[in-house]
Amino acid sequence: MAESRSNIESRPNPADIRSSRPLSSVSHAWRALRHRNFQLYFVGQGISVIGTWMTRVATTWLVYQLTHSALLLGVVTFAGQIISFLLGPFAGVWVERLERRKLLLATQAAAAVQSLALAGLVLAHRITLTEIIALTALQGVINAFDMPGRQSFLVQMVDDRNDLSNAIAMSSSLANGGRLIGPAIAGMVIAAAGTGWCFFVDGVSYLAVIASLLLMRIQTQPRSRSHATMFTQVREGWDYVRSFEPVRAILLIFAFMSLMGYSYAVILPIFAVQVLHGGATTLGWLTAASGVGALASAITLAARKSVVGLTRTVQIACALLGAGLVFFGLSYTLWLSLVLMVLVGFGLMQAASACNTIVQSLVPEDKRARVMSYYTMAFFGSAPFGSLMAGALAHRFGAPHTVLFTGASVLVGTIWFTFQLPRINRTMHPIYAEKGLIPEHEITAAPEPNQAAANSY
Repeated sequence: MAESRSNIESRPNPADIRSSRPLSSVSHAWRALRHRNFQLYFVGQGISVIGTWMTRVATTWLVYQLTHSALLLGVVTFAGQIISFLLGPFAGVWVERLERRKLLLATQAAAAVQSLALAGLVLAHRITLTEIIALTALQGVINAFDMPGRQSFLVQMVDDRNDLSNAIAMSSSLANGGRLIGPAIAGMVIAAAGTGWCFFVDGVSYLAVIASLLLMRIQTQPRSRSHATMFTQVREGWDYVRSFEPVRAILLIFAFMSLMGYSYAVILPIFAVQVLHGGATTLGWLTAASGVGALASAITLAARKSVVGLTRTVQIACALLGAGLVFFGLSYTLWLSLVLMVLVGFGLMQAASACNTIVQSLVPEDKRARVMSYYTMAFFGSAPFGSLMAGALAHRFGAPHTVLFTGASVLVGTIWFTFQLPRINRTMHPIYAEKGLIPEHEITAAPEPNQAAANSY
């Protein structure tokens, strides 16, 4: 992506020509599907993510059935996410040292075993809260390696780096398509047969991802073995994240959004039962409604032709998320709550995906896995404490007041990010110019600090 757009247009990239032949009729919004490896990933991951969302809904419903405690709902979520947070920096170094496809094969196989173990215990009627926490913690270990591995592997699945941002957006659309379909299926399965079968379906669905990884034709990239110690490499990654203002600010707003914005999902069972007077099906519809918004968000991001302008997208998305949560906390009507969940899901995924794309567009290749491990930590470091906080506040003050507080906090964070935008955009401008992401006439006339153009990224 080091060439300008005009140069790319006048001198076609051979990789571009090769990759465009299989699906030459694919629209701009789906251009990452030109690449065979990404096609395989898209199909396999699309099947698996439905099972993943079924497990998420089934786990929260199972814990609520066993305990009827908002606090323990937060504890279970905390158990898995805090492990990922603690392992994050070291996992990023290991990911850079390992062959990504082999790593993902191992993590997907381990995740399948974890889900099938849950299924076996539930179907045998031997499941306890302790076992749920232990298996959730195991999933946290898997996620610590899987998430940075998967994010950095996207680069190897697309032959043309110009399609990377589209691949990231489409990868987000997979998660949100599953978020739309999985919870609705989970609600029906739980009502008809119980939570155990949701875990079983999830365990089997990992076979689709494993098959897609085995079918890929990946060109092995030579790896320069670093003689630096793990702690030295961890420190290098931290120094980069800490000192580079755009990445630091993006990770901070993402971490705060994860702390306050994601926590509503932990107490959704309480809304379904106590506020909206429903059951597992209502919980499924609420989660699916947020999935509708998230899927719409992913589609709009996939249709973008450039990463330029995404910092403004983060700002708007955080504002939508905060407003949606505030009004959701005030709603006691199912249809209105579903509409607001669509808005929440849109804002949540728009901000998270835009943050991901911005970071990936800025980070150098030799630090990609380490920086993406900090992106993972921004979520897994904040979300578990947000889950505990939401559970404790809902236990003390009620679920509606808790969501009102978290939504208002997201709005405060949006105001902070708004004041950071001018400096962030001025720093990003020369980097995007060097990568050929900015038209030539804008490269030759870079914005001065007092120009409004500094806010256009």
